[in-house]
Amino acid sequence: MVTKQPSGVGIDRRQYLRGVGAAGVTAVLAGCMGGGEDPETIVGGTAPGFPPFEIKEGGELAGFDIELFEAVVAESDYEFGGWVELEFDALIPALQDERIDGIAAAMSITDERDEQVDFSDPYYSTNQSVIVGEDDSVSPAALGDLAGSRIGVQEGTTGEGVVDSELIETGALQESNKRVYGNYTLAVQDLENGNIDAIVLDSPVAQTFADQRAVVVAFVYETDERYGFAIREGDAARKDALDAGLGALQESGAFDELVNRWFAGN
Repeated sequence: MVTKQPSGVGIDRRQYLRGVGAAGVTAVLAGCMGGGEDPETIVGGTAPGFPPFEIKEGGELAGFDIELFEAVVAESDYEFGGWVELEFDALIPALQDERIDGIAAAMSITDERDEQVDFSDPYYSTNQSVIVGEDDSVSPAALGDLAGSRIGVQEGTTGEGVVDSELIETGALQESNKRVYGNYTLAVQDLENGNIDAIVLDSPVAQTFADQRAVVVAFVYETDERYGFAIREGDAARKDALDAGLGALQESGAFDELVNRWFAGN
């Protein structure tokens, strides 16, 4: 399977709403719809606040992952059972507890996560970026330049992992200077208000915020990550269904249409 890598240019508010309505996205409260109750159903879990992959706009879920996951399930013999919205770090526990059947949340495939869940074939490649305030006089060009800064991360993400392994564990940054958020939207608000100095996050998301908010991308830190849909460990039937669905969308050209819709310049 060929992984598509969009340029990372963000989308505007009108594009956010394109996938809403026709797709019939249904947001359900966590715990109200238990995964595993119906073996013919796939209940999706996601974490809004990660544009353009998953966002909440006008009370509705939208985004590249949202449309892609629904389209993938539609290619299978399963029925889509709706969405459960959670904080990012609560998604894997919800999957393991069978409250959801799959995770569509721009989740990078890592060795640590692969010990807890299974992953579909990868569908997107990315790196990490560092964003700073638009009017900030400090312009870091490498991770080492962030020493002593107040750094924002989203809990459970690879961005947090980079800060931990490359800055805190090396002694370049004090643990107290790491600020952890439930989602990056809250982190960007603090960055704009001067409460933190920088944020480490996935490159396409960083670019989307830079296109729409008073922040800029200072530099890209190459991590060569790949996103995949997470499935319960050993759930071979749903993994096979998602892999086949991804392949079918790529072969038909529908995958590229979604990329073009959500990522300008592709």
